[in-house]
Amino acid sequence: MAKGIIGKKIGMTQIFDRSGKVVPVTVIEAGPCPVVQVKTNEQDGYEAVQLGFGFTKPIRVTKPLKGHFSKADTAPVHTLREFRLNGGAQWLPEDGGPVKADIFAQGDCVDATGTSKGKGWAGAIKRWNFSRLKESHGTGPVARHAGSLGACSDPSRVFKGKKLSGHLGHERVTIQNLTVVKVDAEHNLIAVKGAVPGPRGGIVLIRTAVKKGGAK
Repeated sequence: MAKGIIGKKIGMTQIFDRSGKVVPVTVIEAGPCPVVQVKTNEQDGYEAVQLGFGFTKPIRVTKPLKGHFSKADTAPVHTLREFRLNGGAQWLPEDGGPVKADIFAQGDCVDATGTSKGKGWAGAIKRWNFSRLKESHGTGPVARHAGSLGACSDPSRVFKGKKLSGHLGHERVTIQNLTVVKVDAEHNLIAVKGAVPGPRGGIVLIRTAVKKGGAK
């Protein structure tokens, strides 16, 4: 059964397991996420649930969204995300309440999706792990450029997809097969083993792992 929740990255720390081994974890404030809309095959062509996260002032949302939230009988939120309902919606609260961190338990295998840190414009060495050129014998004036881009007469152009300098980071990244180490339902906190994309305070989506082979 595929479950999901929206959270905010708090930061990284470490905890000790029962054997005394140090486990690096990322702490995520997961929920509470009100159920804003449930989509069905009959009405929408697919099954999904739309969750919200982070309550905000009504003045900060557009009129269409105000009507959307009013129809769902929930307070306005600043983040809306959809989760496909693969295997049913039994994990959603029956009383129509918000989705909380306790939908996951210790030992669950999850995928974490976030927006990576933006690094701005970066050269080919930093962006693609290129090697430096020689620092002598005519390769200058710099040794950190990308080098030759291709033949001059044929094809007389640079192929699309060529690895060059450009914007690094600030893209959607998913880390698969992370193990849930601890769940604090009272404070809506989930600790997962390892690193999660994005800066502190960034939005993170936690889903049931698609590929459940070998948790990291």
